[in-house]
Amino acid sequence: MIVSVWAMCLAVVLVAPGGGAEVLPGVLPGFELSPHFSEQVRIYTFDPGVTVHVNAPAAARFDPGKNTRVVIYALPNGNTIAQTVGRRKAPDVDWHFFIQHIGAQIRRMREVVTQENIVVAYVEAEGRSWPSWRRTHPDSGQLIVRLIDSIRANFHPDRTTVELASHSGGGSLIFGYLNQVERIPDWVHRIIFLDSNYGYSDEQRHADKLLDWLRRQPDHHLGVIAYDDRQIRVNGKLVVGPTGGTYRKTQRMLERFGQDVVLAEESLQEYKRYHGLKGRIDIILLINPDNLILHTVLVEKNGLIHSLTSATPHEERAGRFWGPHAYDDWIQPD
Repeated sequence: MIVSVWAMCLAVVLVAPGGGAEVLPGVLPGFELSPHFSEQVRIYTFDPGVTVHVNAPAAARFDPGKNTRVVIYALPNGNTIAQTVGRRKAPDVDWHFFIQHIGAQIRRMREVVTQENIVVAYVEAEGRSWPSWRRTHPDSGQLIVRLIDSIRANFHPDRTTVELASHSGGGSLIFGYLNQVERIPDWVHRIIFLDSNYGYSDEQRHADKLLDWLRRQPDHHLGVIAYDDRQIRVNGKLVVGPTGGTYRKTQRMLERFGQDVVLAEESLQEYKRYHGLKGRIDIILLINPDNLILHTVLVEKNGLIHSLTSATPHEERAGRFWGPHAYDDWIQPD
């Protein structure tokens, strides 16, 4: 049974200098103070084998009267939470710390989108692989539903929305969720695949469920970013097989969605962009004429910021996709 911390404590009372009591409603019960940007963090283990790291704004910036957007970010294969959060470059620091900068991208979002509290919950599967974790646990779909509920329970149930985001193998968590639920809840406002839609399947009715959800409310959005990975090679060998890769899966999504909705195509120099349902569907396919490996570059180049702001007044204000980093001032030092 999930019990919300909001049901246990409505505010934290601190003793102010001079002995008086000061109520700080922005302090989240059960959270600790981070050394970075005075953020509030809660870290816990969700059995079996999932590490959850919830990062909320500083108490002075968290307004309990506002809506809270919880971005649940499913980690890519092989990466730790610390590497996904990111840090500044320094000698002898593993390169994985420099390729996503999700922590800094979320902080940039908080700087621009001030009408809501923006929270990110990093979820790392045991073995650093969501596909492997799902294969290990036959009841993974039920577990994923409970995992998401456990994260939501940290915040006021009536003023919290969820956005499911993923990179690489992290997309497996989202597809596990789609397979489990017959109807995506209305409190899920965005679903984001950053080169992570490997598991998309018409046969498993992923498009049917997504389209039903997208049509229900104007604040439901689907974001997909992928690149042409059909001819990329490592040591002379093709990385993906003749039917694999996210480019082909994205094409299948476009074909299926196109049967039910009108998709407008916009051709830019580096990529093609497809819109549908008044911007609620936003799919980007990088052209990649030089056959480069862009798997993490599309995240690093403001990929998450774009996906969280598409079809809103904040699109390109917080950061332009495939442009220079919009978040460098918000990268933590260590």
